[in-house]
Amino acid sequence: MTDTAPTQKNALVIGAGPGLGAALARRFGREGFALTLIARNEQNLAATADDLRGEGLTVDTVTADTADAGACRSALETLAERVTPSVVIYNAAALVQDSILTSDTDYLLSALTVNVLGAVTTAQVFTPAMRAAGEGTFLVTGGGLSLYPHAEYASLSIGKAALRSVTSLLHDELQEAGVHAAGVTVAGSIEPGTALAPELIADAYWQLHSQPTGEWDVETIFDGR
Repeated sequence: MTDTAPTQKNALVIGAGPGLGAALARRFGREGFALTLIARNEQNLAATADDLRGEGLTVDTVTADTADAGACRSALETLAERVTPSVVIYNAAALVQDSILTSDTDYLLSALTVNVLGAVTTAQVFTPAMRAAGEGTFLVTGGGLSLYPHAEYASLSIGKAALRSVTSLLHDELQEAGVHAAGVTVAGSIEPGTALAPELIADAYWQLHSQPTGEWDVETIFDGR
């Protein structure tokens, strides 16, 4: 009889910047996950990946822009042919100041694509394999603007509110198949060295992932308290 080494689980982080995205990758990497990171800026993505590899983590990267819906779906579908992540985290967002009264519809559609539709596309591509396996975790980064919209961050307020609804729908549709969909609503500005430090927020994602079946939350509101 020959012993076979267990296959390393994979965590996919979309929107893997140097702040929260890197902290999320690091948190799951510390738990033994191989990591696949996706971001639109190839240079920044490579730097983040190199930092994580320097910590002994296994990291793959894919450059894709969630603002380009067609190209992003194509990149995700190509990735899904070679990687079956058991954890997917959608952390992409268009973090800009704008106004609902001065923003044209093309701009708002682009922001909505990043803030909401990218998460929908990601779920459509990766959760079928999770459902077939009867397990998996799909997490999104929400924001306090979904609870308290701000006129100076109109598109992000709209996007985070819609993303919160998407997460609730995914939670309801996927839980019977053994897949946990949930969101971490970050209610405040992420700042290193504070109660809203990236590594502290990343712990909330791990806690959601680690919840026993039947005790799944749909949302964690993280405000640093």
